[in-house]
Amino acid sequence: MYSLRKIQPQDNAQLAQIIREVSKEFGLAPESGFAVADPVLDQLFAVYSAANSQYWVIENESGQIFGGGGLAPLKGDKSILEIQKMYFLPEVRGFGFAKNILEHAFSFTQQQGFYACYLETTKQLHQAVQLYEKLGFQHLPTPKGNTGHSHACEIWMLKTF
Repeated sequence: MYSLRKIQPQDNAQLAQIIREVSKEFGLAPESGFAVADPVLDQLFAVYSAANSQYWVIENESGQIFGGGGLAPLKGDKSILEIQKMYFLPEVRGFGFAKNILEHAFSFTQQQGFYACYLETTKQLHQAVQLYEKLGFQHLPTPKGNTGHSHACEIWMLKTF
């Protein structure tokens, strides 16, 4: 049995390891500029404790984490929240956790008074792209803000409310 909850300080190491593992699985190399290279990867609780930020983790009844995802203000455009670091181990893929986290993110976005969610991704994550499209994200011709990943991620998407 799995459950969804907000990130806690003790989650940092497990989440960083999951992001590194899943990035390697999909060929998202740090030297290419993907999120796995972010200097904050080992301090996600602190990052998502900031204003207008939130991160949700998936855990089992033993407290083992299997992934998560969050959002924070988009660097370079503080009027939009960016979906960030959504990674899942194979054991929990296909159970609707990505959709569940995104629905939490959409509610959070609206509760905080923001009008849109933005994300950057890559064609290697084609199943995720299909989910984003299904949930109302629209493709953009150019990136927004200044994420530091736009050169690695060739797909930019926005969902407005």
